[in-house]
Amino acid sequence: MLISAETICRGLHVHHGKLFAIPMAQRNLVWFRNDLRLHDHEALTAALTESSDTLLLYCFDERQFGKLPVGFPKTGKFRAKFLIESVENLRQAVRERGGELLVRMGKPEQIIADLAKSLGITSVYFHQEATDEEQRVETALRQNLNALGVRTREFWGSTLYHKSDLPMSIETLPDVFTNFRKQVEKRAQVRALFPTPTRLKHCADVEAGEVPTLQRLGLEEPQPDTRAAMTFKGGESQGLQRLHDYIWQKDLLKTYKDTRNGLIGADYSSKLSAWLANGCLSPRKVYEEVKKYEAQRVANDSTYWLIFELLWRDYFRFIALKYGNRIFHKFGIKGKPKKWSQNKDAFDKWVAGKTGQPFIDANMRELAATGFMSNRGRQNVASYLVRDLNVDWRWGAEYFESVLIDYDVCSNYGNWNYVAGIGNDPREDRYFSPTRQAELYDPKAEFIKQWLPELRSWDAKRLIEAENLEY
Repeated sequence: MLISAETICRGLHVHHGKLFAIPMAQRNLVWFRNDLRLHDHEALTAALTESSDTLLLYCFDERQFGKLPVGFPKTGKFRAKFLIESVENLRQAVRERGGELLVRMGKPEQIIADLAKSLGITSVYFHQEATDEEQRVETALRQNLNALGVRTREFWGSTLYHKSDLPMSIETLPDVFTNFRKQVEKRAQVRALFPTPTRLKHCADVEAGEVPTLQRLGLEEPQPDTRAAMTFKGGESQGLQRLHDYIWQKDLLKTYKDTRNGLIGADYSSKLSAWLANGCLSPRKVYEEVKKYEAQRVANDSTYWLIFELLWRDYFRFIALKYGNRIFHKFGIKGKPKKWSQNKDAFDKWVAGKTGQPFIDANMRELAATGFMSNRGRQNVASYLVRDLNVDWRWGAEYFESVLIDYDVCSNYGNWNYVAGIGNDPREDRYFSPTRQAELYDPKAEFIKQWLPELRSWDAKRLIEAENLEY
């Protein structure tokens, strides 16, 4: 008598040619979201500990590939390409360990419930998110699974410091970052990493599914640009390799604070943000490597500063938990009334890099061509949109959401609140002068000339001081 893989997986047993049911073992499902890695993954660790029969799933949520209110694709081509690469890399890592990553496209709350019903899943494990769209999916999933008698096991795994370990409640989280940082550094501990599984079980009774192409998602393939700061390729292995290269191979961590405001090239900053945003890298893994580096090579302001930046990332995530949808509202978390312009022409010129302000336009053209912009550039172009043009900050935030390869909802909207003067900036009306910023960070106008080739014949001083140019 031939026994199918489905028979074996469903816990049936043959004795003297007869089929007998045996008590069915618990079957778990791990739902991957913005945590596309095997290292330091608490939900995966728990599921594997509690059952040897564990399915792994990633679902491309069709709602993430619609349009934003201002008209841009919600997930643009650069970010979508990085996401596809990250899922493919995770699938490869799972297969190398003997398992399979299921891939589906649709609404996760429906797909997971259908799988639970058809495959006898008893528990679904996942990491929680901090903002409304994602939380609505979680709520709908709980309801669907509860109706089937399937439990959810939920974890927090997106920040350096676990939210349960903070020395304050989310409700009493300080509204100034420095106050948060000082308390956390003094009174909280970073948890140890969860182990990376070495073996995973593959059960052949489920169709694996295909990773969608950019074309299927309604997007075009990004064209490479030789001027790009670096080539970003999605995936845990790529993120771990970049972390190793930056810290150990190139030994760049020791000068990070001095170089982080650069504009040209791969190595002025860590460039880890895209892998962190997709969860290909755990912030605790970055922290662990920094601590190893400090123990083995040097501990200085630069090594501390990378952890400092991870703390900012934590802070915006906790602010999103505290204020909910107010981070998306016109008047921000401060609820501070401001009259924003709806000048579409000015906004379109900002998007196209045709404001006539060379330093602003160079940064915007880099973003449009590559999906990346430096931290210094982001502060400047955001300030220019809201301070110089007085255009509604939400338009800028939505453009960043669509185009940035390292888009992270909490950091993006937290930073735009900050720059617009309706968020966590303790200083009123902070302003970045494009001319002064160019003098400080692009004194030879090398960055401007790289992205505005039509102005390469101009001398640096004239370029930096130029305004209202016609390109």
